[in-house]
Amino acid sequence: MLTRIALLLATNIAVVLVLSFILNVLGVEQFLRAQGIDAETVTLLIFAAGIGFAGSFISLALSKFMATKMMGAKPIETPSNAQEQWLVETVRRFAQHEGIGMPDVAVYDGPEINAFATGARRNSALVAVSSGLLQSMSRDEAEGVIAHEVTHIANGDMVTLTLIQGVVNTFVIFFAHLIGRFVDRAVFNNEEGNGVGFFIATMFAQVVLGVLASIITMYFSRKREFRADSGAAELAGRDKMVAALERLKRSMEPQNMPDEMEALGINGRQGGETLKRLFMSHPPLDERIQALKGRSA
Repeated sequence: MLTRIALLLATNIAVVLVLSFILNVLGVEQFLRAQGIDAETVTLLIFAAGIGFAGSFISLALSKFMATKMMGAKPIETPSNAQEQWLVETVRRFAQHEGIGMPDVAVYDGPEINAFATGARRNSALVAVSSGLLQSMSRDEAEGVIAHEVTHIANGDMVTLTLIQGVVNTFVIFFAHLIGRFVDRAVFNNEEGNGVGFFIATMFAQVVLGVLASIITMYFSRKREFRADSGAAELAGRDKMVAALERLKRSMEPQNMPDEMEALGINGRQGGETLKRLFMSHPPLDERIQALKGRSA
């Protein structure tokens, strides 16, 4: 935990220092002053970083609670049948192998074959599977999925994506405010404070920049899926992970996860168009299967 906190602080400081240096080299601060913008760029950058990272880490801190509520997942306190007992013991076995604390285990109602892992810490995470997965998958296939989710936890993927999202948020907030101030003064000729033009331009810029920034976040999300597939192949066996992905490919059930939860699941929406692929949280299943089959047995 201390390592991840240090990484957070180092990332925040690096963003502030590096971007401040770039802005000074490019003469951006001098240009802004010439336009009559009286706010210090570095102050704005620190503000943007604070807001950007605060939002990301609040979401991370609440991730287990929100995921459980949004999906209606029911934690297994004491297994009530052989299937739940197998599920808990499989998660425990993989967690022990990876050297992490035993995650909470939950099941949520849904016909789709899916599962997700979340949590702010590797030793206090959550693994949840759908009832459709337990009913439709063989034990070997389900082991592949569970190993995939435990690997996400062991890799610290939730924290990594939070850090990435924090950096992305910082840039979005920072540049949206710069655009808002520029439009307010250059277009609306407002020389005192922030006028209507600032608020309209800032909100519009945040939407546009936010969409563009999501391309970056989704790129890293797809990369982490390949890593989790590879880790699951080591943990449960390549054949089991390939079988799990092939079963997902044959599944015709719609994925009913909320948009906020989709990136956490093992199976996200698929798309073939080049533009749509930029916004996919998961690589196409065919690519994931081929990547695994290309690994050494």
